[in-house]
Amino acid sequence: MENTNTVELIGYYGNDEIHACSAWTSTSRELDDAKRERIPKLLKQLADAGHHTPFEKSSLHFLINTDVASHIHLIKHRVGVSVNGESARYKELKEDKFFIPDDWKNIPASFISDRFGTTIDVHGENWDEVLREYSELGNELYHACLEQIEPAIGRKRAKESSRYFKAYNAQMQADVMFNWRSFYHFLGLRHKSTAQKEIYDISDQMLNAVKNIEGNPFRHTIEAFGL
Repeated sequence: MENTNTVELIGYYGNDEIHACSAWTSTSRELDDAKRERIPKLLKQLADAGHHTPFEKSSLHFLINTDVASHIHLIKHRVGVSVNGESARYKELKEDKFFIPDDWKNIPASFISDRFGTTIDVHGENWDEVLREYSELGNELYHACLEQIEPAIGRKRAKESSRYFKAYNAQMQADVMFNWRSFYHFLGLRHKSTAQKEIYDISDQMLNAVKNIEGNPFRHTIEAFGL
């Protein structure tokens, strides 16, 4: 099964007013129309000055279908991010999802190997096709290995070790929650031209999902951080 990486915003808490009221805790949290009009300017001042603690009072909750390599980018260098991931230790992965980079299409492959006494010749194929076949073979080996080593080492160990046949492009589901401050930190790492394409695409889907929340509750926060 070949899938794209997808992002779903499954819940959120907070808005621009929550961020502003947190900042106003030391003076007065009471809001009137005049004070609400000051929110955009206040949030911009906080963002520019690096006073980001008030932005920790919101939360953004995502469900992500991601390749393993991008999942590693989700959990590396994170600050204030809660991540739970689908685990092959506890169940057999039967969907056999995997990701194929869309920029590999129409790139000719040229490779011959005589390992294990078998000639592997991928001439006449493109690299996306080679990766697809490799992924499918890895999935077949995963299931066969799990079944055949289970009697010797037990079901639990068989599940957790047979997944070594899964490649970095194998897909999994991740449950990820940020506060706004940690979300901005994540975007600073992953929503930039130097980031790996796949994690950039995931971060872009996340940001667009937040921008498209009905009623645009984080409009002035987004503008304050220049997103």
